[in-house]
Amino acid sequence: MRKEKVGQISKEVALGKAASLCSLSEHCSSQIREKLLSWGASAEDTEEIINHLLGEKYIDNLRFARAYCHDKFLYSHWGRIKIGQMLRNLRLSKEEIAEGLATIPEEAYLETLSEALQTKDKTLKDTNVYQRKGKLVRHLLSRGFEMELAIEAVDEYLNLG
Repeated sequence: MRKEKVGQISKEVALGKAASLCSLSEHCSSQIREKLLSWGASAEDTEEIINHLLGEKYIDNLRFARAYCHDKFLYSHWGRIKIGQMLRNLRLSKEEIAEGLATIPEEAYLETLSEALQTKDKTLKDTNVYQRKGKLVRHLLSRGFEMELAIEAVDEYLNLG
């Protein structure tokens, strides 16, 4: 079996590989576009393949956004800001991102924020309440939670509000 050089993959082979990849797990159109180009498909073939896969529902950016938001929230415990930024990096539309983020239940979101806060607090050795507050808020922001929610949760947790 001979290895194909970059730029020499046929449209049919590229379509088969892309369809197989999409059958295994969710991917958005920009991820598949990058894959096809890295395999050596021409730009014209890439767009035709993407359109075919979209038409056959192998690729569905909205379905991808929902699954991505669900997984990153549930398993990585990311906040909406971080999830939204990652989806923007994948070139999804604002509507797709908004619909994906809307699938995160508010009660579970606040519970995850609280758990992240408590877990981080156990690792801190600061006795100064304001240094502790700063570190807790920065931690929540780094996890992708909104500034207002982070400050409110930390104030409530440290009995400052």
